[in-house]
Amino acid sequence: MVQLTTLTDYLAEILQPEAVEDYCPNGLQVEGRAVVQRLVTGVTASQRFIDAAIEANADAILVHHGFFWKGEPATITGMKGQRLQRLIRADVSVLAYHLPLDTHRYFGNNACLAEALGVVVEPPISVGGVRDLLWHGRLATPATPDEVAEKLRLHLGRPALHIAAAPAQIEHLAWCSGGAQKFLSAAAALGVQAYISGEISEPTTHEARELGVHYYAAGHHATERGGVQALGAHLAERFQIDHQFIDDDNPA
Repeated sequence: MVQLTTLTDYLAEILQPEAVEDYCPNGLQVEGRAVVQRLVTGVTASQRFIDAAIEANADAILVHHGFFWKGEPATITGMKGQRLQRLIRADVSVLAYHLPLDTHRYFGNNACLAEALGVVVEPPISVGGVRDLLWHGRLATPATPDEVAEKLRLHLGRPALHIAAAPAQIEHLAWCSGGAQKFLSAAAALGVQAYISGEISEPTTHEARELGVHYYAAGHHATERGGVQALGAHLAERFQIDHQFIDDDNPA
């Protein structure tokens, strides 16, 4: 077991959330019991995930999408109130890391995608005012667009929406997990043949075709399952605690 303060201090040390200007607070969002023996990880602190984590005897949960986002009502009512009441009554902590868990070189969502795709990573670039958010690299063996789509399907367990462009072979590609379709132009400027993200918007199709870059919308949730699992496994090994990943699946 580990003290909650020890766990949060260590996460602050390795993820350095203070270095990122984010849309939400990163770190301990809800304080529960002082000692953690069982950590449950997941993508989003939804009601279904919270209920499942408490049923699994979690002392703390660690998620990518937590609470208190910029622009949302500050009141603790409705769905947010119900979620927080459930957590407080169960004395379960919530740790949430958003952008720090996209950009991290080892435990980040983008790092996990790179490993799954077999990409030799080149230095990430800053976009949207966030350092190291847009990743790119080269496949060890060039692949066809269909072969890249199949790699994504096998890793993520769902087919990606593929907007086809001109290149018949893909060697250099870029990616950014989640809702990062707006960085397609920045990816194209790197000279890539393909760009992978989670979501797609109406203009994305036209931009991909006109920029000559294959676009893969692989799912916001699906592209962000890796980071919390990798981080949870690391914490379990370092502090000798139990870890379980619970997937409240989301087709978006």
